Amino acid sequence: MDTIASLFSFITTPVSWVIVQFHSVYGAIFGPDTGWAWGLSIVSLVILIRICLIPLFVKQIKSTRAMQTLQPEMKKIQERYKNDKQRQSEEMMKLYKETGTNPLSSCLPILAQSPFFFALYHVLNSIATGDTIGVINQSLLQSAQKAHIVGAPLAAKFTDSASKVEALGASLTDVRVVTAIMIVLMSASQFFTQRQLMTKNVDTTVKTPFMQQQKMLMYVFPVMFAVFGINFPVGVLVYWLTTNVWTMGQQMYVIHNNPTPGSKAQASYLDRLTKHVAQHNKVSKRRDRAIVKAIVAKGRDRNEFERKFINGLSKAGLAAQADGTVIKSDAAATAQAEDGTPTTGGGTPKRQQPKRQSKSQRQHGAVGGAKAAGETDEPKTSLTKSDEPEDAKPAAAAKKGGAKPAGGTRSKAQSGQRKGPQRPKSPSKK
Repeated sequence: MDTIASLFSFITTPVSWVIVQFHSVYGAIFGPDTGWAWGLSIVSLVILIRICLIPLFVKQIKSTRAMQTLQPEMKKIQERYKNDKQRQSEEMMKLYKETGTNPLSSCLPILAQSPFFFALYHVLNSIATGDTIGVINQSLLQSAQKAHIVGAPLAAKFTDSASKVEALGASLTDVRVVTAIMIVLMSASQFFTQRQLMTKNVDTTVKTPFMQQQKMLMYVFPVMFAVFGINFPVGVLVYWLTTNVWTMGQQMYVIHNNPTPGSKAQASYLDRLTKHVAQHNKVSKRRDRAIVKAIVAKGRDRNEFERKFINGLSKAGLAAQADGTVIKSDAAATAQAEDGTPTTGGGTPKRQQPKRQSKSQRQHGAVGGAKAAGETDEPKTSLTKSDEPEDAKPAAAAKKGGAKPAGGTRSKAQSGQRKGPQRPKSPSKK
């Protein structure tokens, strides 16, 4: 570890300068020789570095999601060229170039932190051995050696001997208890960070080897931290525990507000967004509008959670627009204002049921319709009543069915006899 740290000695001066500047601030509050002053200086160094690395973290998220999307295509390439490793590598690089993804982007934050981590290790190791380094002069060196964090010197390690720990003004038991607790917290925070990534923010519809690798890292990283942690000084453990807690909180924020499509986190997010939009009839935040815009643009390629979100808006009488906003589905409400047609809650016209007619109204309507049909079908002539021939009058009267025939006898219909074809009489009654 000392050899690796010496490779980054070029950055020890900037790191030591930042620590000294923070120490001057906290030393005025808590005292220059206290563990609070030196410990908070290291914590502030971590926060400053992680703020500077936020753009790389955003790029890491985008790269990780892009890699998850490409997993099915990568699997096809592996199966197609499983006997030709060179062609397989060429096709993989071609796929990365076409999609603009980089497999190393997911490791950028860790790689960017490595120089600062080893530089801090080199500074704390020099403090333990009593050597000045960077801008830390002799007076600052003595102040740092006196600083204790919960009874453990800033430069002490779990593997230090009792004599070395006593030279720093502490007991071996205190050092090992404090370092063991910090190592456990450091490993647990790393495990929880990776676990919430796997259980909440992974597309459950895609089963690829990438997911198996991430699941393996969930157990490998905590073990690595536990093994290497016994060789870290207390100050480095403070640094690494702080950066793990920062990563965990940062990831929780991303999962809560910008989850991976198809993940459980997206289902929870869209449920919350549906309730908020239905209550306020608008998408308030710019981030939410960007997500709604992306969902609308997908069209038929939406996953089940996104389709549920669109259906939830429809039930609330709202419709998502291409720019990420929502509007009321009031096309039918406009028609109601014009012609008085009632509408349902979703804006669709309400179907009118016809009024039920009585039997006499139905019969009257049928008779009236028959009369109207008879009047329209009967040809009109220009003859007057006096011009009609005498022998045509009885025929016309018989045609109407309501007049009496000549001879004063009633028609069969008027005498109550049933209309329609009659049953022939038997020969005996004839």
